[in-house]
Amino acid sequence: MWLVVGLGNPGAEYRQTRHNAGFLVVQSLARQWNLPLRTRASRSRVAETRRGRSQLILALPQTYMNLSGQAVQALMAKYRVKPQNLIVVYDDLDLDLGQVRVRPSGSPGSHKGMKSIVAAIGTQDFPRVRVGIGPKPAAAEAADYVLEEFPPEEWERLQPALAVACRAVEMIIDGELARAMNMFNRRKKEAEVGSD
Repeated sequence: MWLVVGLGNPGAEYRQTRHNAGFLVVQSLARQWNLPLRTRASRSRVAETRRGRSQLILALPQTYMNLSGQAVQALMAKYRVKPQNLIVVYDDLDLDLGQVRVRPSGSPGSHKGMKSIVAAIGTQDFPRVRVGIGPKPAAAEAADYVLEEFPPEEWERLQPALAVACRAVEMIIDGELARAMNMFNRRKKEAEVGSD
């Protein structure tokens, strides 16, 4: 059993905001797999399917970002999901727009949704896929910046990253987490070498 959680805020006013990058990835997966995210369970919108031999739950918490842990904890209890089979997808200000990073575990950093999850489930040992939304302009407040809608040019640049993040999630489910890290985490390093 796998649980894939996209982080974001519910409601039309947040639909295309930077903080909803996690929602956007899970919604993209649901479209690819022709799954309606309509069912309500554990304070989330969910869809259930199978991928190979694995049962799979896609979830969008409806608790608002800062209380994401409440929904994730309830989902894990309902579906009896272990932390190593939880994949959280979320936005990251520390990554440039369009970058995708995969990690098997780690600190939640300053992300309030991730902090809520780690506090609720009592561990940070679960895979995650981070979608870059930075860099934040120096004069901008982070809380305001993440709740702004993507401007059209940023929205266009985001689309390939959503596809990459979807592929990363699929690879983790298929037992290829290390390969996903190798494929996607080195892209910035390659670009930096090429810019010297």
